[in-house]
Amino acid sequence: MSGKQIQVLVVDDSRVAQMLLINLLESDSQIRVIKAVDTGQDALDFLKFAKPDVVLMDIQMPRLDGFETTRRIMETQPLPIIICTATTDPREVATTFRALEAGAVACLGKPVGQEHPDHDPLARSLIETIKLMSEVKVVRRWPRSRFATAPPVTVNDTNGDGIKVIGIGASTGGPPILQTILSALPKDFPVPILVVQHIAHGFLLGLVEWLNETTGLHIHVAAHEAIPLPGHVYFAPDDLHMGITRTGRILLTRADVESNLRPAVSYLFRSLATTLGPNALGVLLTGMGKDGALELKQMKDGGAITIAQDRATSIVHGMPGEAIDLGGATHILPADKIGDSLITLVKRHQASEGIQP
Repeated sequence: MSGKQIQVLVVDDSRVAQMLLINLLESDSQIRVIKAVDTGQDALDFLKFAKPDVVLMDIQMPRLDGFETTRRIMETQPLPIIICTATTDPREVATTFRALEAGAVACLGKPVGQEHPDHDPLARSLIETIKLMSEVKVVRRWPRSRFATAPPVTVNDTNGDGIKVIGIGASTGGPPILQTILSALPKDFPVPILVVQHIAHGFLLGLVEWLNETTGLHIHVAAHEAIPLPGHVYFAPDDLHMGITRTGRILLTRADVESNLRPAVSYLFRSLATTLGPNALGVLLTGMGKDGALELKQMKDGGAITIAQDRATSIVHGMPGEAIDLGGATHILPADKIGDSLITLVKRHQASEGIQP
């Protein structure tokens, strides 16, 4: 939005939080807070007469919470909505992901005071996300009819021993895409899935709980040296890289950050490429930056099947777009087709147990 300030509506029932957010956002000359309101209903009333570029919304508010407010906005006049919350209780954070399911484009931790050591990274993340999300043109959940013409996916015949592990990487916009994909898989899906999702600290348990409630699979925060089981999904914990050992166990490590990230998709994909070669499958989803793009190509070069999400269904096409530009994607697919494609691609892998130590 060069040459024009990004107009933001702040929705938060705490006046202290409102002032903190206003001061933080307007410290950047490209952003202007046009209004701060106390409740979801106040936001709906304001939006009858104005159209900001971005809505920054708390999740826990009296009477009309962030989820219900998001749902109503998205049904009437879709706008880029960023959920910004301080809660880390898994049950309450799960409501945040319901708001993403309803159409919010991102969720972030609420910035803390300047004296807190996390202030600067949280502030940078919020400002960067607002700038990025202000450019999102379509934020309503996509109609399934859009994918009616998606090409079918065929099994790669070079994958002789079958796919043993699927690795998925996602960032901005990832949670609802992950829900779409995992919901399409049967409970007896014959392959374990390892996921790196870039997410604010404290949100992971809520994401796991939400996915457990809304998909048919078993969703976990990964544990070091656990054996990944078929039909189970394992998320990299906060501040730990995740990979797979040659004995088939999950590896968690505090190895150096990669591209300022830990966990990093790059670490997971590189581990799968090195350890499993053609018997792994990589999926790179929506997200800003380049994390995992080069390593997805490494997986493909090693004989693995790779999938990159298409531009039309990505909130941000940075990571998958970079992988596509590098020639790292065997298939380029809309979000709604990835789950069915995974079923097709692993159909010859009928073992009742995952990788054995």
